[in-house]
Amino acid sequence: MTARTAPLDPATISEIIEMALSDHTSFTQIRDLHGLSPDQVKSLMRAELAPGSYRTWRKRVRTFGDRRENYK
Repeated sequence: MTARTAPLDPATISEIIEMALSDHTSFTQIRDLHGLSPDQVKSLMRAELAPGSYRTWRKRVRTFGDRRENYK
C-alpha cells in the first residue's frame, strides 16, 4: 500500500476524526476507506485536536485495545 500524498480537504479530515473518535470504527476501516495508516491517523488527530483531547483519545484507544483484541 502506498502512503496518501494528496492533501485532505476539511470535510475528509472531519470524517476521519469522527471515525477515529467512534468506538465502533477500527483503524482498518479508516485505512480501507481513506488510505491512512494508524500512525497517519494518530498524526492527523494530534494536529487537529486540542492536546488534552488527543491525550484522552489515545488513552481510551489504548485502554480498549488492551481489553479487546480487535479494537483500533
